[in-house]
Amino acid sequence: MNNPFSLRTVNVTRYIAPLREGGSLPALADADDGFKYVLKFKGAGHGVKALIAELIGGEIARVLGLPVPELVFANLDEAFGRTEADEEIQDLLQGSQGLNLALHFLSGAITFDPVVTEVDAVLASKIVWLDAYITNVDRTFKNTNMLIWHKELWLIDHGACLYFHHSWNNWESSAKTPFALIKDHVLLPKASNLEEIDKEFRLLLTEEKIRSIVELIPEEWLQWEGSDETPDQIRNIYSSFLITRLANSEIFIKAAQDARQILI
Repeated sequence: MNNPFSLRTVNVTRYIAPLREGGSLPALADADDGFKYVLKFKGAGHGVKALIAELIGGEIARVLGLPVPELVFANLDEAFGRTEADEEIQDLLQGSQGLNLALHFLSGAITFDPVVTEVDAVLASKIVWLDAYITNVDRTFKNTNMLIWHKELWLIDHGACLYFHHSWNNWESSAKTPFALIKDHVLLPKASNLEEIDKEFRLLLTEEKIRSIVELIPEEWLQWEGSDETPDQIRNIYSSFLITRLANSEIFIKAAQDARQILI
């Protein structure tokens, strides 16, 4: 079966500079298609699981019609980074040979500031719904992970979502959790249309689309140390988690609504 979803693959040609936000040490880099990218390394922090979260979270956002920079697979040649003077960065590059993930660099974008930029109730509800669904802990006042580019709000950095996969136990019960951390979401006070958005998004996000997105995860990201599961079995757990969570969306919607009532 042909997958209706696909990501381009680019080759990284130049490491420009580290972007020292957070612990994963992403970088600005050039690729052989002539564009600049924010490069996320499989050799960093949470390794391939952060890249899997970034891929799944970003592509689900795209299916739901939310603006996300293009994601591409970024190939790092084995010779890459040998001339890097910084030992920490050289180790990171050497440990990230093969396929990594990159986001198209939005040149000139500025960090979203909730005090400066007003977000309407519909868009706020869409973003809160997404983050409650994919259990994204990282869209707070402290770190909004949103940019303003050409007067439009763009979502970035979904590497901290789907945190159930760091323990990988009891995914069935994890899929039905309310996600209490939604109380810290930067847009929660504005998210007054969650029930309407829930109906809309449950129609958009079909089981077929979920499985097609999960199918994008490269085989080399699924060779998990200490795991007896095959790549297909791991993909199936991701799909099953997302399908189950969607079927029980009333749980995380109610948690978000309750948290919002306390705030307003």
